[in-house]
Amino acid sequence: MPKRMRFTIWRQLAAVAAAALLATFLAPATAHAAAPRESRPVYSYENAIREAVWVDTGLDLDRDGRKDRVAVDVVRPREAAAQGRKVPVIMDASPYYSCCGRGNESQKKTYDASGDVVQMPLFYDNYFVPRGYAFVGVDLAGTNRSDGCVDVGGRSDILSAKAVVDWLNGRAKAYTTRTGSTKATATWTNGRTGMIGKSWDGTIANGVAATGVEGLKTIVPISAISSWYDYYFQQGAPLYDSGPDALSDYVDSPDARARCGAVQQMLVDGAPRTGDWTPLWTERDYVKDARKVRASVFLIHGMQDLNVRMKHVGQWWDALAKNGVERKIWLSQTGHVDPFDFRRAEWVETLHRWFDHELLGYDNGVDREPMADIERHPDQWVTSKVWPPRGTDTTTLRPAGGAQPGVGTLGLRKGKGTETFTDDPQHGETDWAAHIDRPTPDKAGFVTKPLTRDLRLSGSSEVTVTATPTTSTAHLSAVLVDLGPDTIRDYAASGEGIATLTERTCWGVSTTGDSACFKQTKAKTADVDYTVVSRGWADLGNHASDREGLPLTPGKAYTITLDLAATDHVVPAGHRLALIVAGTDKDLIDPPSTKPTLTLDLSRTKALVPLVGGAPAFARATAGSVAVAPAATPLDGVSPPRTTHRIPEGGQ
Repeated sequence: MPKRMRFTIWRQLAAVAAAALLATFLAPATAHAAAPRESRPVYSYENAIREAVWVDTGLDLDRDGRKDRVAVDVVRPREAAAQGRKVPVIMDASPYYSCCGRGNESQKKTYDASGDVVQMPLFYDNYFVPRGYAFVGVDLAGTNRSDGCVDVGGRSDILSAKAVVDWLNGRAKAYTTRTGSTKATATWTNGRTGMIGKSWDGTIANGVAATGVEGLKTIVPISAISSWYDYYFQQGAPLYDSGPDALSDYVDSPDARARCGAVQQMLVDGAPRTGDWTPLWTERDYVKDARKVRASVFLIHGMQDLNVRMKHVGQWWDALAKNGVERKIWLSQTGHVDPFDFRRAEWVETLHRWFDHELLGYDNGVDREPMADIERHPDQWVTSKVWPPRGTDTTTLRPAGGAQPGVGTLGLRKGKGTETFTDDPQHGETDWAAHIDRPTPDKAGFVTKPLTRDLRLSGSSEVTVTATPTTSTAHLSAVLVDLGPDTIRDYAASGEGIATLTERTCWGVSTTGDSACFKQTKAKTADVDYTVVSRGWADLGNHASDREGLPLTPGKAYTITLDLAATDHVVPAGHRLALIVAGTDKDLIDPPSTKPTLTLDLSRTKALVPLVGGAPAFARATAGSVAVAPAATPLDGVSPPRTTHRIPEGGQ
């Protein structure tokens, strides 16, 4: 046989073998024993198809007389398209692709002369496109290359992303240009879409899932909001000195900023600084629509996130559980940090398996693994088969007076008498905890004796107080604290628990314009004498309703229940558990218009705490313990919360 003919035949056989290999790796799992368990990087990233389309949202929020179109940048494997093989989609809908950047290195989209994306931020496209996925980066309405207006979690935000899912499933129109009439179709996808993103991006994933849109198979919300009211207020207490209008202005494109004055005014009018619930907040509450969620949920959050706070986790998780949604959760010791920057290798591997299972249908066992991964100490993780774990029971802990004013005890027996404190907006939770064993005029503290056994809190707590104010306005804070030495992630530092290094690791395939190599990180730690476990706030004027505040009558007693953020924390044997009740938590809520003194009725004040093992576990952990002498000096903790205004952004 001539040499040239032998080579031709070999090349044909190689092509057939390659096609068979792709079919083995990328076909959905079947019942036979040879079903694949992992997608492999068999496609070329460098030669991937890169294209842009503009999807019709059906809205005209910028009032220019034509329907708003959102820009959608697509990166997908060319070989799959040539073979007619349909691929699933991983999608990140974000307002940050041009204004602010994404990830720890604040990456932005870049484009070539034809307007096709060159650099897509983060590693998702570099890693997953070679494995047979398409990656889709959506500019939310009013941002980057999209029409429309940013309405901060409202119809425009959510429907602009939902429209893309609809387009991927043949239910919406798209065009090859922003203003043209040439239609674009998504015949290359099987319609199975997974949404991912941190902060605002993850919030959009929550909101789109809550529409029940068909074709959205899973969402991976990282540090995400579940109800926008709870981003700006908690039970009437203002968490920031501005509203969603400032956030919209922060991310608006120049075009949107010029056209969207009416939307800006709507955000001002609909979100008064009174803290009252309005129809604007109802529209931006995804928890109420958890019953519509069809997608599975893999939720990731930092338990010390003081930006998007853990309250968003507790209420969303509980609502999903009530409605039988398949779910998984990671809880870290960090603040507002992406898992790529606190548990990189494990994160990429787990996310890969999650998407393979949910979008490719591979039976890789990820759905049968423990539901929860929890960071117990920096870089030390434990798992729970379900979360909160079985055997967790709400336990009523009651404060009682002690030998000194404002320094009481915490136990199972109802207390008597009163404790009094005066709101001091210059102090907050770190000040209160540092002086827990000493009388101070700005807080009332209640502490167990040292535990003789570990005690695990898992879930969301409530603190009910009956308080009599001296003025017509009053804000309240309730804080649970683990008193004892530990080394924790320094969530109050600039990296919120991580330090960024100069060395890089690579996750996927790089091109000249889009590197898959990112700076490594390590845990940034602090040695502390106490750890704040959970927090909650409220305006006492909201005693009758979470949704509307009323002026207080000085000298009259009011009862209110404060929702505390979800957590999972073990108070070790030898440590103590403390409950602190105070006024303004400096830099975490804004102060009231007055500086009230409040008197607590201890017989009508209690904390409902989710303890693994319930009240019997608490009784065992406190049995036989003896009191300890107060510390001679203030206890050390992390630094007070930073005063910089926070936004739900994708970077650190």
